[in-house]
Amino acid sequence: MLQQTRVAAVIPYYERFLARFPDVASLAAAPREEVMERWAGLGYYARARALHACAQLVVAEHGGRFPSSAAALQELPGIGPSTAGAIAAFCFAERVPILDGNVKRVLARRFAVAGDPAAPAVARVLWEHARRLLPAAADIGAYTQAIMDLGAGICTRAQPDCDHCPVRRGCQARLRGNVEDFPGRREAGQRPVRKAHFLVVVHRDGVLVEQRPARGIWGGLVAPPQYPTRRALQTAARTYAAQDPSALAPRRHGFTHYTLDFTPYIVALGKAARPAASEPLRWLDWTALERAALPAPIRVLLREVQTASQGRGMESRY
Repeated sequence: MLQQTRVAAVIPYYERFLARFPDVASLAAAPREEVMERWAGLGYYARARALHACAQLVVAEHGGRFPSSAAALQELPGIGPSTAGAIAAFCFAERVPILDGNVKRVLARRFAVAGDPAAPAVARVLWEHARRLLPAAADIGAYTQAIMDLGAGICTRAQPDCDHCPVRRGCQARLRGNVEDFPGRREAGQRPVRKAHFLVVVHRDGVLVEQRPARGIWGGLVAPPQYPTRRALQTAARTYAAQDPSALAPRRHGFTHYTLDFTPYIVALGKAARPAASEPLRWLDWTALERAALPAPIRVLLREVQTASQGRGMESRY
């Protein structure tokens, strides 16, 4: 959870997740949809899919116990070199380095390593420093925690607290007087914009959603059915109602590598019986809205639609 999300945001999700899945066996046995429901809101949903697959592999091939070496841990889904090093150091006292974002920043400043840490050549230099600084295995857990906390609490991205840094005397960036120039930043590029159209078919009891495929945008979550063009959406809408769907205000959601511009189109079925839905489509009752595995911007949209449907009535508003 902490790979792409701030600690403060993670804590309530972590507590709820652990209450439902207290061990690797319970996580492995859970349906993927339930895992995604508990993850919904944290973003980067490939992490949740990998976590679930990892638990299943640990149970199926390792007897429910995680491998004890960083090299073996990296063979599991979703576990890269830094995460493997953290698990091995904390849980098994293996003398291995980590290189998360905080550690990269500390090492880049301490040794004045220029360039984007994501660049392979720069990453190799940082890994070399990380390995060279490792203490004895008996101290590896405390050291690993300390260097992460140093980056999180003192050697911060903006306005680092150099006066209270325990390694300030040897910090090359501090001696040069340009601490905030390290680590180097990736050149910002123009993020492409993708467009999508969502058909929101509303019944008084709920809304039509589809189980999204594992790969792609919001993989493994549920959302109103998506169409590449307005014409394709209008054709699909005639399956549910004779009238054309009404367009709601366009919305925008930013992802790491692109921006999604999407327009919801709504069809209100009123008091008519809701038609049967076949996979991957299904009806989501309004009573299940808050616990469903919905992407955050879709949850906001459906809350608004629910409020409108239970207020003035869909027929009068749309």
